[in-house]
Amino acid sequence: QVQLVESGGGLVQAGGSLRLSCAASASIFSINVIDWYRQAPGKQRELVAAVTNSGSTNYADSVEGRFTISRDNAKNTVYLQMNSLKPEDTAVYYCHTKLFVRLAWREYWGQGTQVTVSS
Repeated sequence: QVQLVESGGGLVQAGGSLRLSCAASASIFSINVIDWYRQAPGKQRELVAAVTNSGSTNYADSVEGRFTISRDNAKNTVYLQMNSLKPEDTAVYYCHTKLFVRLAWREYWGQGTQVTVSS
């Protein structure tokens, strides 16, 4: 099992930057995929970016070229660097992963961190 704790959210003007961090309570060395989701008011939670243990990354079309996901296995931390922020990026951002525990895949979510982008 693992606990995920996000930090780094806040209020920023359009065009600004923020870096989110996701600190894991256990080693992430053996965790294949860790990702970031976001949920805006009245909308479904959506996948923003994912990073594998080998460093491969994938992004939603809406953030491609502006956001960068990375991981530091030595620090058990995953980051989301967000540049050129837009008001439509306003949402609660969640760190997420899946682990095979007790013969079943189980999902783990952080508590979320609020990102608000003002126009």
